[in-house]
Amino acid sequence: MVFSHGWPLNADAWDGQAHLVASHGFRAIAHDRRGHGRSTQTWDGNHMDQYADDLAELMEQLDLNDAILVGHSTGGGEVARYLGRHGTSRVAKAVLLGAVPPLMLKTDANPEGTPIEAFDGIRAGVAADRSQFYKDLSLAFYGFNRDGAEVSEGKRDEFWLQGMQVGLKAALDCVAAFSETDFTEDLGKIDIPVFVAHGDDDQIVPIADSARKTIELLPNGTLKVYPGAPHGLVGAYEQAFNQDLLAFLQG
Repeated sequence: MVFSHGWPLNADAWDGQAHLVASHGFRAIAHDRRGHGRSTQTWDGNHMDQYADDLAELMEQLDLNDAILVGHSTGGGEVARYLGRHGTSRVAKAVLLGAVPPLMLKTDANPEGTPIEAFDGIRAGVAADRSQFYKDLSLAFYGFNRDGAEVSEGKRDEFWLQGMQVGLKAALDCVAAFSETDFTEDLGKIDIPVFVAHGDDDQIVPIADSARKTIELLPNGTLKVYPGAPHGLVGAYEQAFNQDLLAFLQG
């Protein structure tokens, strides 16, 4: 099991799932993307092709085979680009959770996408006061801004802490990477089973322009929609996903 995390987080975001699958006999591997967490804060290479190449280097260095790749949000893009760019010879299955493919940005060819102004706003917020921006973003990320939501201040603190570990250059560059990269061709090349999981109240990566399009492009995909679920794994959503993840791995 190889886990790829979302922006602006790091491998620790997968601790619950890594412990879960390891407890069921799988080897769990989660890496910090370049510029994130404990990885070196490189100036260059903060784009999807390099993210995919970094993942390939990890896979080759550890000589992983029959691996199951799991990517959340930006990490879902990383997984898709890896499979499209490096093939599936080392991979048996993949999971795309709240993932950004096929394309987040609104373009003439993708009119349902999110306008560039929204991503410019993210960059401006990170550049001006990233600490407050990450704290505020945690509300929508976990759906804590919805009426009746059970807010975990600890979860918000965890999100903030991981966000603050991202180098500023990497954080800013990654916004373009997750929003402007078109994964359409990558998805069409993936010839292994793919489990696509997405909350229908995802405020960060809206399901209509991501999972519902992705499933139409995958040769061998299964879509599971979680009613009322947000972008980040939390509470009942996390519990339900964990059960489905195990079922997919063991199936």
